[in-house]
Amino acid sequence: MTTMTPDLAKQDCSDCPIRHRAVCARCEPDELERLEEVKYYRTYEAGQTVAWAGDKMDFVASVVSGAATLTQTMEDGRRQMVGLLLPSDFVGRPGRDGVRYDVVAVSELVMCCFRKAPFEKMIASTPHIAERLLEMTLDELDAAREWMLVLGRKTAREKIASLLSIIARRDAVYAPGVVRSVTFDLPLTREAMADYLGLTLETVSRQVSALKRDGVIELQGKRRVHVPDVDLLMEEAGDDSDGGLLV
Repeated sequence: MTTMTPDLAKQDCSDCPIRHRAVCARCEPDELERLEEVKYYRTYEAGQTVAWAGDKMDFVASVVSGAATLTQTMEDGRRQMVGLLLPSDFVGRPGRDGVRYDVVAVSELVMCCFRKAPFEKMIASTPHIAERLLEMTLDELDAAREWMLVLGRKTAREKIASLLSIIARRDAVYAPGVVRSVTFDLPLTREAMADYLGLTLETVSRQVSALKRDGVIELQGKRRVHVPDVDLLMEEAGDDSDGGLLV
């Protein structure tokens, strides 16, 4: 069941937690006012389908909180997770009616939705939105190419570390000259991680345990993960620890 989120329905754009990362990041106050006129919020429960492949979507959206997966199903029933949507990620394609992938919430998901037709008109008349959308699209392309490297060349341990680092750095706040640490809730089950990374469940569990044993991560319950040193996690992922983003 799709529900409205009462506490967010009245939220002003200037107070949005993803305000400076989302598609509206460069908007001027008058442009935000125009977006306010065409936006609304939707909440999905974990496991609920946002859209099926082939469906027509009458809205586009930014993920405000939670996470969702993009999954493609082959004719013989085989499924593959091809993407992970995290806060500030954009859902939908202006100018296209259909959805290419199944979009499924993997935790409670809150989305800031924009009615598609007026949003498409705003793209044509509002350079700040069009420029930001292009920038996000190029970032998504870079991330897809990076993920090809993860899946094709990295070891199982590096794959796990790469996924954790991508999620961790969405919430990381760094201070110069100090150890960079972050704590976050892992949005995926280990089964979903195995599907996304092309590994078996046993391999994922073994490598997560190894990273914990070696002090790279700390587990606080089933989903809570603490990374004492993000640079160390980056090294385990096989990436330079210079603070650069994989997204």
